[in-house]
Amino acid sequence: MSHREMIPLDEAKRAIASVSRRVALLHLSYAKAIIEELGEERGLEVIAKAIKDYGARIGEKTRREVMSLGLEPTPENFNAGESYRLPPFGMHDKIETVKVDNEQRVRTYGCILAKVWQEYGEERLGRLYCYMDVSKYMGYNPNYKQIHIKTIPDGHPYCELTIRPTTEEERRIFLRGEGKDWLSIDK
Repeated sequence: MSHREMIPLDEAKRAIASVSRRVALLHLSYAKAIIEELGEERGLEVIAKAIKDYGARIGEKTRREVMSLGLEPTPENFNAGESYRLPPFGMHDKIETVKVDNEQRVRTYGCILAKVWQEYGEERLGRLYCYMDVSKYMGYNPNYKQIHIKTIPDGHPYCELTIRPTTEEERRIFLRGEGKDWLSIDK
């Protein structure tokens, strides 16, 4: 198929879901291997460090793209970057934006990654991947964080995320946080 041909939406959804399942398994396999080799405490520190680096790289790249468009790295401009924007389909069953207590939140239903972690009974290790949302946003602009109000791996029926300003203490923790201290920012 040439790059000019159109791919049917159902085929695109299946392809993205397949890649999402592989990402979920890759994360789970690395996390399990790290903990088996280093033990629980040190393993969690190494995983947290890797997830922080992963998310921050996405955020930094997004920041550069947004600024190359002549825009400021504000929450409103986050999706102006193209490189790491999540696809609108295939990674989840449904996504919606809602207002809760006068705050805009995004709810994601049927996360493919969470389904994989549930299938393996590894929600706790899988959930560590979700912290990339915090580091992604702080890598983009350390004055903001994207946090999880609810997550499927934590037993909720959907994931609910919102963007909030960071405190000076959270920025300090994130910038110096090596081990897993920075995970506390997701509150």
